[in-house]
Amino acid sequence: MKTAAHLLKLKVLQNQHVHSIDPDNMVLDALKVMAEKNVGALAVIENGQVVGVISERDYARKIVLQGRSSAGTPVRDIMSFPVVTVSAQQCIEHCMAIMTDSHLRHLPVVENGELIGLLSMGDLVKEATLEQAELIRQLEHYIRGH
Repeated sequence: MKTAAHLLKLKVLQNQHVHSIDPDNMVLDALKVMAEKNVGALAVIENGQVVGVISERDYARKIVLQGRSSAGTPVRDIMSFPVVTVSAQQCIEHCMAIMTDSHLRHLPVVENGELIGLLSMGDLVKEATLEQAELIRQLEHYIRGH
């Protein structure tokens, strides 16, 4: 099975870079970055370390539903933490299990304490689906004896 590193390489080839924000920035700033970059989450970086993740879901549940101001609320007040991370060598199955067990939709990938990418559940499901389709193709080929 492929690893987190493999998926990150595919994202780089598709010009999908990891985007981040400082925890002291306002939530409105995070929303602007997410809209501009067309992403649903940002890694929150403080002193070079991943300290959390802020997502559209965090905004909806912790700002909108609570009647708070996105212009006056710092990211650190609504980000999801403690952050769960994986190394680039983790297999996709393990990443999916972590995300499922921890109810996460975004998983930071860290090497030597540094953020190298952010995987979404969609990234993992897409790759698992492609792998299953290839396995089915190979089995059909084998059964037909070609």
